[in-house]
Amino acid sequence: CVSPMSTSTSTSTSSSLFANAKQICEFEAGDFPLPTGEWAYDEADLRRLDESDDNRFYDVPRFVTHIDDAAIEALTNFYRQEMTNLVAMKKRKSKKNGGGGGNDDAKIDVLDLCSSWISHLPDGIPYGRVVGIGMNRDELAANTQLTEFRVQDLNQNPYLRSEESSSSSSSSSSLSFDDSSFDVVCNVVSVDYLTKPREIFQETHRLLRPGGMALISFSNRCFPTKAVSMWLQADDIGRMSIVGSYFHYTAKWKSIEALNLKPPIRDIPERPSFQDMFQNPAKGFAWMNTAAAVQKANSGDPMFAVKAVKDDDDEEETS
Repeated sequence: CVSPMSTSTSTSTSSSLFANAKQICEFEAGDFPLPTGEWAYDEADLRRLDESDDNRFYDVPRFVTHIDDAAIEALTNFYRQEMTNLVAMKKRKSKKNGGGGGNDDAKIDVLDLCSSWISHLPDGIPYGRVVGIGMNRDELAANTQLTEFRVQDLNQNPYLRSEESSSSSSSSSSLSFDDSSFDVVCNVVSVDYLTKPREIFQETHRLLRPGGMALISFSNRCFPTKAVSMWLQADDIGRMSIVGSYFHYTAKWKSIEALNLKPPIRDIPERPSFQDMFQNPAKGFAWMNTAAAVQKANSGDPMFAVKAVKDDDDEEETS
């Protein structure tokens, strides 16, 4: 796993407390014991404490968030940076091929795996299709970012071929999941529940367009009875390696990298003296507000992602 020598400067307009993601390392083939096409895991690795039907577990809708607000903001900022870069790449391609290079030529089609009532996608991106695959119909129907959805248990059926599904307006429509259908495939805090990751990651590669990206994000929270055994036994670095290995074993990718989405720990500013605060109470209030914001940013849920980019026919960069 190659560690970066430096990190890039954020292009996001969000608060400096939530700077862009920092690369932890880029995975190479030699980081894994087996070559692409082989599989390193057995049934015991993917066993769960609760092997009962997942449909029963997810039958009741949960309109809650499974990570805290700071982690959500970090994830959305990460999406914004990656998708903005992808839009720019699509515009360049459009101009190169004789198109206008406008937003209509650069719409981003997104597949949200293990989706729910919110997808954490940023505003200001020219989206095309935004398709959700999830377990609870009520949650998916409440997700205003989706244009279409399908209720499907990926642990029972990990394949994403075309079939009749529901649109976000609850009318019936035919979803087409042909090869190279999406620019982005994402999965938020649910990769640890997948019992058929090999098939799902193979499908992810099949569905992505050349130059498209898969963004798999996770924290340290989970339903422990439904997470696979090896996930529960791993630390944060181990979990990044697990997700990186899923990509490596299932397909050839242009790049696979692990990222920390949360900003680095920041120092709380020095408190003004009591005399300064007595003479100018505004200094005291300003310090308290700043210290509280820094403390909030430093605490809370960690947030990581593993990003894989599919080879691009034109060798354009996506980041």
